[in-house]
Amino acid sequence: MSTNIRHAFIIALLLVSVSSFAENKTIVLATAGAKPPLHTDNNTGFTDIVLKTAFDRIGYKLDIRVLPAERSLIASNRGIIDGEVQRIEGMTKIYPNLIRVPESIVDWKFVVFSKQEINTKKGWDSLKPYVTSYITGWKIFEINVPKDVAISKVRNSDGLFKLLNNDRTDLVLYELLQGLKHIKENSYKEIKAFFPPMASKKMYPYLHKKHVLLVPKLTKALKDMKEDGTYDQIYQRVIGQLE
Repeated sequence: MSTNIRHAFIIALLLVSVSSFAENKTIVLATAGAKPPLHTDNNTGFTDIVLKTAFDRIGYKLDIRVLPAERSLIASNRGIIDGEVQRIEGMTKIYPNLIRVPESIVDWKFVVFSKQEINTKKGWDSLKPYVTSYITGWKIFEINVPKDVAISKVRNSDGLFKLLNNDRTDLVLYELLQGLKHIKENSYKEIKAFFPPMASKKMYPYLHKKHVLLVPKLTKALKDMKEDGTYDQIYQRVIGQLE
């Protein structure tokens, strides 16, 4: 084999190796607390698909891992994993190695679910006459539910809605889309969501600072998805039937 042919062969091998490496670039993000229709075990939830599509547009594969809420933030902040799928604004104040991607992927609306009519126009004070239930560790409720409200806490969404369906509480507090999905899957026909919500929070992806160069690229990909209709198409396919 001549020297020129040998060099060409080596270059071709290097190009194949680089191409294979580029094709297999993977970002690992954690999700905590999200349930269908936002996240599913096989990553076909709304936020799963939105982020997978966005990363695909910038040349990365996305691997989503389910971790306990606090553990995932610690792992993300240390760079053990690459970041978070969806968190509220302000996490950087507590976890300084995380960078918020400044384009939201979904709004979480925290609402009242009940079998009886509940007027929520007074906000958190609307809860005062009722026995109120929510999942242990959901800080937004622990902070905002008035101290004089009778509270019952449970460990998960299954226990939460069983409590309500069995008339062992007056109302439960939960995220709207995940609550509607849970009601539909369990045929809880008497349980309804009430508006206005107690609160509404935009949720953002976060990346570890080692991926700082990906932040503007991912931001643009998410914006482009909203502008070209991809985001709405995913929303209608995954969530539209709940509304």
